Formats: sequence, structure tokens, C-alpha cells
Amino acid sequence: MDFIKLLDSLSNKDLLNKKGSRRESFGQFSKFGKNMALASIPFGLAATSSKAGAATKKMASAAFMADNNDVLNFALTLEYLERNFYQIALDTNGLIPAEDRVVFETIYRHEKSHVDFFSAALGPNAIDEPTFDFSGAQAGLDLPTFTDYPTFMALAQGFEDTGVRAFKGQAGALANDNELLTFALQVHSVEARHASQVRRMRGSKGWITQAENNLPAPFAPIYAGEANTVQGGVDLAGMFSDFGGNDAVTEAFDEPLTMDEVLTIGGIFIVPE
Repeated sequence: MDFIKLLDSLSNKDLLNKKGSRRESFGQFSKFGKNMALASIPFGLAATSSKAGAATKKMASAAFMADNNDVLNFALTLEYLERNFYQIALDTNGLIPAEDRVVFETIYRHEKSHVDFFSAALGPNAIDEPTFDFSGAQAGLDLPTFTDYPTFMALAQGFEDTGVRAFKGQAGALANDNELLTFALQVHSVEARHASQVRRMRGSKGWITQAENNLPAPFAPIYAGEANTVQGGVDLAGMFSDFGGNDAVTEAFDEPLTMDEVLTIGGIFIVPE
């Protein structure tokens, strides 16, 4: 199965766009994605790591302080950002080469579906869509995001890698709602496939090694902590010298980001009200 068919098999338009109550919406996904949830067991393991524990405590809520609306709105903000980013790119004549458009059209459809779902699940509690500036002006940058394809691709990689780590960082906070956790696992899996595809299109590996970063300096937080070798309380450093060593260990796991860390990264592109 090629990349496009695989992603389309993970994104059912009728289910994603179906309006209804929060419980009805999550019920649809509970039936749709059990196999994907099982395939994403490492996400659950994150809840036992010290990094995930810290992420949970620092979140706008986590298990004890924030309700699920906070988590959903956090996710909705990320999906707003990604959907708008790809929509502008696809609407910009001459930016995306013809041979690459099918990939970004597919990714855009997935991000739009995620926005529609989170909005429907939140109902009147959904936050308003922020105003975005993808030049990075909030960080003193002047990025040619929609006039230079390599810049667009670099930001696409950064956004997708951030999305993967952001959803992983919610593991502890979502443990009180099985339906919500199931859907988060589904989105997490799709974001990971987006990230891998974009990285390969840029000539990189489909995974992160150590805390490698070939993006502008303000985006270093996207990869901060990825050199970690402790998983589930076990230090794996030095245990796989015949299989890629510590590089391979860091490649095998994505580290969770806290809500504050993600919003700091995303804030570079959000215009203050």
C-alpha cells in the first residue's frame, strides 16, 4: 500500500465531518480505529516515563486541573495552524511542484478533517481560530514561507514533528477518557506518517536522530530532549552498539512535549490579539 492510500485509509471523511455530540463523535472513532490504537502502544508507554510525567504536570491542566475541553482546544489550535498552513500553500500558485501536490492535498484534507472533528466535539466550547503569520515575525524572522519551496518544506517538517510530540505529551491528561485517548492515538499515528513523509521528501530520514535540527534557530525547541535514552525508567544508552548505538535508541522513540513547550513553538506564528 503506497503512502497516499495508507493515509486515506486512516481518514474516513464521513466520520470525521459528522456533526453530533461529543460522545457520539468519539463513539464513531472508537469503532473505526481500534487496530490503529493497538499499533500505537508506544504512545501509552510514554505515560510511564519521567518526561511524560513532567509534561502532564506542566500542562494547562493535566489529570487534575484541566478538563478535557482544555486538551481538545489545545489540539484544535495545532490543527488550525496546520490546516491554514497547507491551505495557503496549496492556494499559492507556483509554490508546490506538480509532482508533490497530491501529498500536500492529502495532508491538508486530514488536517481539515481534524479541525472539523475537534470543533464538532467541543461545540460552543471551541476556541476561535487565531490569526496566523507564517513569516515568523513574532520571533523577529522574515521567512519566505510561501515564495520559497525549501522554506515551506522545512516548516512543514517542523509543524508535523511538533504535532507528533504534542499528542504524545497528552497521554497522561487523556487517561480519564478512553474515547478521547483512542482518537488522540489515531491523530497521533496520522501526524507521524505526515512527518515521516515530509522528512523523506526533504532528503532526510523518516525519523529524528538525537536532537538533530536543520531548521532556523528559533525552532530548536521542536527537537529539544530528543537525545533522551531513558524509556520506561530504563536507560538504554550503550546497550545496542551493534545496532546503531545511541543514535538508534533516540530514533526509536519520540519524546513528548509539554503544552507550554508546544504553545511556545506555535506562538511564533500566532498574531497576538
